[in-house]
Amino acid sequence: MDGWRADRIGAALRGENPTVLRRMPGGFAVVGDVQWLPGYCVLLTDDPQVQRLSDLPRGRRLEFLDSMARLGEAVERACGESDPAFRRVNLEILGNTDPYLHAHVWPRYGWEPPELVRKPVWLYPPGHWSDPATALGPQHDALRAAIAAHLAEEPV
Repeated sequence: MDGWRADRIGAALRGENPTVLRRMPGGFAVVGDVQWLPGYCVLLTDDPQVQRLSDLPRGRRLEFLDSMARLGEAVERACGESDPAFRRVNLEILGNTDPYLHAHVWPRYGWEPPELVRKPVWLYPPGHWSDPATALGPQHDALRAAIAAHLAEEPV
């Protein structure tokens, strides 16, 4: 495992996490390691000791949620510009696998399999997480840059 993957937050704090799009008030906006739904991103807390949203004091909690919404809007705009089949984003704070606070931002598309298009992303086959064909790579650079550009814009 790459060192930065073993400690994603620490690597982001040290400037060593290559998936970081932008530091935000509520944490780090990162592009997902997998891109079977192109534009998938995650908001990572900037404190690895924070396990759940309720661990944050109210002001930091609001910063995290606002950063999540801003990342969602950036993904929505970039994906809508790049794929006419883009439908919406799903925002999720789950925390069942990784022990630190993070929020998933999943773009959803009309070209998804009919049996999954209106279902939670987690119903996709588990192999999607390790399929080299959909791993983050140079083919995602343009979409990644578009998301980062939208994040750099002033919030509305």
